[in-house]
Amino acid sequence: MTDPTHPTTDDAAPGGASDSVQAHEEPAWVEHVMWWHVYPLGFVGAPIRPDETPAADAVEHRLGRIEAWLDHLLELGLNGLQLGPVFASSTHGYDTVDHLRVDPRLGDEADLQRLIDACRERGIRVMLDGVFNHVGREHPAFRALEQEGPDAPTAGLFRVDWEGWSPGDAVRADVFEGHDQLVALDHGSDAVVDLVVEVMTHWLERGIDAWRLDAAYAVPPAFWAKVLPRVRERFPNAYVMGEVIHGDAAAIVRESTMDSLTQYELWQGIWHGFADGNCFELAHALERHNALLADSAPSTFVGNHDVTRIASAVGVDLVPHAVAVLCTVAGTPSVYAGDEYGWVGEKEERIGGDDAVRPEFPEAPPAPDSLEPAAAAVYDAHGALLALRRRHPWLHRAHTDVLHVENASIVLRTGTHDDRVVTALNLGDEPVELPCADATAVEAGAGDVEGEVVRLAARGWAVLS
Repeated sequence: MTDPTHPTTDDAAPGGASDSVQAHEEPAWVEHVMWWHVYPLGFVGAPIRPDETPAADAVEHRLGRIEAWLDHLLELGLNGLQLGPVFASSTHGYDTVDHLRVDPRLGDEADLQRLIDACRERGIRVMLDGVFNHVGREHPAFRALEQEGPDAPTAGLFRVDWEGWSPGDAVRADVFEGHDQLVALDHGSDAVVDLVVEVMTHWLERGIDAWRLDAAYAVPPAFWAKVLPRVRERFPNAYVMGEVIHGDAAAIVRESTMDSLTQYELWQGIWHGFADGNCFELAHALERHNALLADSAPSTFVGNHDVTRIASAVGVDLVPHAVAVLCTVAGTPSVYAGDEYGWVGEKEERIGGDDAVRPEFPEAPPAPDSLEPAAAAVYDAHGALLALRRRHPWLHRAHTDVLHVENASIVLRTGTHDDRVVTALNLGDEPVELPCADATAVEAGAGDVEGEVVRLAARGWAVLS
């Protein structure tokens, strides 16, 4: 779990790793997957804070509410369900107390298996969120350590300063980024390697396809390089994506053998570039994005459970512009549930500051013809752009050139030797004429192509071929 307000990836360019270390080759199916990212506890309206949570053995069967939205996922043009935390935890899901038990606020294992099976019946891939950097302080393994001290059988799981300790003293364990309730695991321990392998294979056996590794940036890449080959011995087609918000992304991919990392720098370039009317920031982020492609196809997004919603960040009328970039540059895209309707929500640095971006969803999706005009425009743009991306799977690893950039406009050409698309964006309040190279037809959005230019309306956008 992270709380990135303005995360940076200043060292994300390739380099810093031995040339002898090679990145793992991602499974072939990943080229065609696009994820719908759901934060389950919020989605189903489960209580989050300690004073709200029910007794640990009180099971509420809420996961069916996600199943009711699976056809919406497909109609939108997506084919992957990326789930946030589903394992037993004390509060927000990232303070795990049992990796092998479904959080009772969501249901039980039968409920999760039913959701997985419903996805498989529809051809939807499933990704789970693995919190393997730390556990909640209420985890039985840490409770045993507090009660038994260094002789506890679970002592090898944690990094603890035992100097001067005596029975009855508090256990001085490392925690994650100052969060006292999140106790860091000891990633130099073989016992932790075995634990993570066990958890990952347990749920892969039950039909999931992929893992998101939470806070992967806080874990030594060498740890993943021990874990993932053992997982892939049994599940060679499993996809593994790591949450990384800073560091040398290319080196981390190579040294860890993860398939992909979260592309926060591109998200930042889109958010700040559009919000500040400075497309040069996006152009710079895309240069660095291209440099990552030799090692992996990054995990791309314009929204997730940890950041202000894109509609609040750039304005509802510029959400289609952001999604146009998401769908026409390289990577494995995800749509954060609700962004397709232009939902708003600002992340705040306070207790409960995530609530606005992790809301409860209705029991069923609203009918498209019932949407207000602004929401309908965002929804339609998502549909058109995701359909375009599906028609052009080669975009997954294609490089992007910036053909034109000014503060309020940018033109991108993404392509291979044989295929290309041109993305033209106008953030301004006046119509513009922009270069479109050799593009002749509008595939999504609206624009008039004449010769070497495309005319866009105020706040207009178009993807051309």
